[in-house]
Amino acid sequence: GRLLEKTGLCSQITFGRYVRQGRKLGVDPKLFIQDLQFNKVPVRVYQPRAASDGRRRGIIFFHGGGWVFGSLDTYEKVCRYISRESESVVVSVQYRLAPEHKYPAAYEDCLNATIHFMKNIEHYGVDPARIIVCGDSAGGNLAAAVSQTLAGRSDLPRLRAQILIYPGLQALDFNLPSYHQNRGVPLLFRERAAFFALQYLNGHALHMHEVLEGSHIPPDMRLKYRKWVSPDNIPEEFKVRGVKPLRPTDFIAEVYETVKRFCEPNLCPLLAEDAIVHQLPESFILTCEYDVLRDDGLLYKKRLEDNGVRVTWYHLEDGFHGIISLYDYCGFSFPAGKRGLDSIVSFLKSL
Repeated sequence: GRLLEKTGLCSQITFGRYVRQGRKLGVDPKLFIQDLQFNKVPVRVYQPRAASDGRRRGIIFFHGGGWVFGSLDTYEKVCRYISRESESVVVSVQYRLAPEHKYPAAYEDCLNATIHFMKNIEHYGVDPARIIVCGDSAGGNLAAAVSQTLAGRSDLPRLRAQILIYPGLQALDFNLPSYHQNRGVPLLFRERAAFFALQYLNGHALHMHEVLEGSHIPPDMRLKYRKWVSPDNIPEEFKVRGVKPLRPTDFIAEVYETVKRFCEPNLCPLLAEDAIVHQLPESFILTCEYDVLRDDGLLYKKRLEDNGVRVTWYHLEDGFHGIISLYDYCGFSFPAGKRGLDSIVSFLKSL
C-alpha cells in the first residue's frame, strides 16, 4: 500500500480496502438475509429460518477495521456464524468510513441504526429485553460508545449486554505495556493504531509521532485520567514480558488543539465518568495476549467491575489482534479465533 501510494497509483487506504473487501457468499439454507437501510444507514439483517418458541435475541454488530476499512461483506462469515450458532437476529451495520467521513460520523451511524432497530424490533421477532450491541476492534469502540449513550435513555429498551472484542477504547496513552510488548505484532502495529485513530478523528495522520510519544495531552489532564488510564491498573501477570515506563515528554499545545476531542467519551469510552459507567449493561470483553489493544480491554474491565457491572472476560493467550475476523478466511481459521468466536456464542446463549 505504501509503495503504491509513493508511485501515485492509489492511496494506502484504497489498497487496504481492496484487499479487505471480502466477497458475497451464496444462499445460507439456515438464514434469511436481506440488505436494508435503518435511518439511511445500510445494514444487513440475518434471521434464522427455523421456527422459534419465542422472540429471539437481537444483536447489533459493528465491524472492525480501524474506522477506515471493513464492510458488510468483510464480516459476512462472522455474522452468519453468530446468527446460526446463537439462533439470534443479527444486524450488521455499514457505518461511514474515515478519512472521508471523520468522527463522529461512524458513531452517529451506529447509534442511529441501533435506535431504529430498537424502535422496530417487532418486525424481526426480537425480544426487547434481549438486545445486545457487539463489535470488534474499532467496532468494539463504537459498541462501547453506543452503549454509554443509551445507558440513560428511558424511552428505549435497555440494552441486555455489550460484547467488546479486543476494543480500542482510548487514545491518551500509546505506551501502555501491551503497546510495547506487541508493537510489531500483526495485524495491528503500534504506529498503525495511532494512524487509524487520527484518521478517524481528523481525516489525516499528522502529528502521529507526537501522539505516540504522549506530547498531545496536557499534564493536568493526563493526571486527571491517570486513575483510569495507567499501567498501575493492569494486573502484574501482563507485565512479565516487560514494561517500558513512559518517559516525560514536552507537552505541545498546538498538537493538543488538533486532537483534543480524544478526550470525548464518544471517541474514547474509557474516559466516561463513573455516573455513566455504573449504568452500563452486563458486559463480555475478549482480549488477546499478542495485541496492542489488550490493555484497553483490561482497563475497561476494571472500570466496569469497579462500578458494579457484571463482566465476563475471555482472554486468548495465543490470540492476536483481528483473529476473530479471520474466521474461515480464504478457507482457513486459527483455532484460537474459533475458540474466541465460540466463547461469544456461549455468552449469548446465557442471556
